[in-house]
Amino acid sequence: MDNLGAIGGPLLALGLVAVFSVRTAMLVSAFPGLLAVAAIFYAIRATRRPTEQERRPLRIRLRPVLHGELGRILVGISAFEVGNVAATLLILRATELLTPGWGHGSAVKIALGLYIAYNAAATLASIPGGRLGDRRGNLLVLVLGIVCFGVAYAGLALIGASVAALAVFFVAAGVAIGFVETAEHAAVAEHAPVDIRGSAFGALAAIQSLGNFAASAIAGLLWTTVSPRAAFLYLAAWMLIALATFAGSRR
Repeated sequence: MDNLGAIGGPLLALGLVAVFSVRTAMLVSAFPGLLAVAAIFYAIRATRRPTEQERRPLRIRLRPVLHGELGRILVGISAFEVGNVAATLLILRATELLTPGWGHGSAVKIALGLYIAYNAAATLASIPGGRLGDRRGNLLVLVLGIVCFGVAYAGLALIGASVAALAVFFVAAGVAIGFVETAEHAAVAEHAPVDIRGSAFGALAAIQSLGNFAASAIAGLLWTTVSPRAAFLYLAAWMLIALATFAGSRR
């Protein structure tokens, strides 16, 4: 549902940019956010208060989370997340490559269209990714997603201003995120004992947040100081490291 909702937003933005301007699209985007905040406050006020329950002390148990098979999975996920950059960088790369031949305005519109394709691919890949995880294991789905990301990042580093090639790599990245988002949480739920499952999901969220921050910051720094190609090659290298980490843990 998250990826499906992300299709409507870019479609609306594409229409607003085509008719008005990027600034107008950004201003209009504030209204759905305000509506979401209002809906959350309404839901909080309308929700029935829970009955009194036994209070248990809050305990974050990291040591048992990092042991055994679960710990090895989280190490592999950490390696992946350090190279899991925000999709904004993909849009910037497409815009930069297409601007010389198409002009900035058209390049922005094409990049938004590619982002729509990215979200559509993620939406379509999520369900078969989940079914494959149920049948063959979530680690396989996670590895397949990492492979797709590696292909997408390497392609975005090396290609020229080809809309068709950009579409292929945006779709590959969309399939990758559809697989990975499905498999990461399922793999942690599958391997975490019940008594530390909350701590395991907390560790996963921390890894995702810190990893995404590090990936975007370092890739952005490489983009600015070296080149966009260097930034995407850096991200592709982390996909290889993540694959090697999972392969080593399985052995």
